Amino acid sequence: MDLFIILTLLVTLGAACSYINERFIKLPGAIGIISIAICISVITLIIDRLNPDAAHHLATLAKDVDFPGAVLNIMLGFLLFAGSFNLNNQRLKKEMLPVFVLSTIGVIISAGIFGGLFYGITLLFNLHIPLIYCFLFGALISPTDPVAVAAVIKGSKLPQNLETIISGESLFNDGVGIVLFITILEIAQSGTGNFDISKTGLLFLKEVGGGIVLGIVMGFIAFRLMKSITDFQTIVLISLALVMGLSAAGTYFHLSVPLAVVSAGLFAGNSSINKNDTENTHHTLESFWELIDEMLNTVLFMMIGLQMLIIPYLDHYWLIGGIAIILLLMARWLSIMLPLTFLRRSLKVNYNSVNILTWAGLRGGVSIALALSLPASPYKYIILAGSYFIVIFSIIVQGLTLNKLIDSSFKK
Repeated sequence: MDLFIILTLLVTLGAACSYINERFIKLPGAIGIISIAICISVITLIIDRLNPDAAHHLATLAKDVDFPGAVLNIMLGFLLFAGSFNLNNQRLKKEMLPVFVLSTIGVIISAGIFGGLFYGITLLFNLHIPLIYCFLFGALISPTDPVAVAAVIKGSKLPQNLETIISGESLFNDGVGIVLFITILEIAQSGTGNFDISKTGLLFLKEVGGGIVLGIVMGFIAFRLMKSITDFQTIVLISLALVMGLSAAGTYFHLSVPLAVVSAGLFAGNSSINKNDTENTHHTLESFWELIDEMLNTVLFMMIGLQMLIIPYLDHYWLIGGIAIILLLMARWLSIMLPLTFLRRSLKVNYNSVNILTWAGLRGGVSIALALSLPASPYKYIILAGSYFIVIFSIIVQGLTLNKLIDSSFKK
């Protein structure tokens, strides 16, 4: 299918789902779009069994979309930049320590706990998945998704400090999670006998540290260029070139593109581009990136819903997928509780907030993209199906009930 036709169909379907949700269903944007997209996928699957020709075009669309490439190489950079550029930097500075702990130590703890628990469950089901692949599953599913999180908490009644922690964590832990995923995947492919801890540690530091440095340097250059002019069209082009340049440079030098983009977005959004209040350049640029964010969100959630059409054996693993949801919630809770127990005075996060932080940790397109990018193996489809169940549950069930949990937690 031609690229323009694919884009046209995705945007048209996204617009249709968004309209139906806004006009009739009135669910929060992300939840409504993905719910309608899943319903379309289910109907398509039923039609496909009755009359394969009738559902041919939609199934072909889902197959022709390179979901991992589109999400990880194209959309993620723009979405992360939009989220970080519009994040309140003053609030982030106040909550930087809990954000840092949850996005680094928390991700590693969650991946380890989930991997160990999932390995035990697979033994009970006689699936015989190697432990390293269970840890790989933990690495791709543990980071909270910035797109899903931002879309759901936007209309929530979260206190400002918790909203900042959840948003900031989701921006940073995506980069950490992807680097952790790549590291464990290398170990799985080369074998534990060839594992060199010092080499792996240096690679991890290079990807994380190099990505942050690249983002700050290029963000500084772009910010100075934007600050030196007043033409809004040129400023927008510079910001677009920054995101695309970071994606290309990060990929070429094997640095973390998500961390580079987030660092650049935070740096560029830290202070006003134009001090003259009559021009409002910075505010207008924020609005532009909010629009980009909303449009890409709609397309991304539409794509997630359509993935049901092409994930094989999804109906074979519904039980293990359901158990994986419970295991991940346990791992997420422990990954917050353990650092909080040992660093309570430093983190300044109330124990009453642990359940909210756990339930607000949504997963999204990045986890599915990473699962789809796994090389062919006997374990890929189990991990892929489990990831899909977790993502759908987190966005729809956790997203719809988050406000109720917040209200009950802060009720006097």
